[in-house]
Amino acid sequence: MSNDAASRKYKFYVDAEQFETNETSLTGLQIKEQAHVTPTYQLFLEEEGDIPDRAIADTEHVSMDGKKSISLLCPSGLWVA
Repeated sequence: MSNDAASRKYKFYVDAEQFETNETSLTGLQIKEQAHVTPTYQLFLEEEGDIPDRAIADTEHVSMDGKKSISLLCPSGLWVA
């Protein structure tokens, strides 16, 4: 791996707060841990246009290529603002 690839930063957003990682992908659980999200909350990957947002399982890997925006749904079914 080149030094440039190892030092590359990937940005992602959880409820509009920006985070960075050097990893090319993160699991849902890793995203929760980095963003200090309550473990019982559900993550949703915000899709573009008319495509419905997609739930992210704790074990699912999410590629960090491109802009990633993630929303939270608390266990009561309410969206977290």
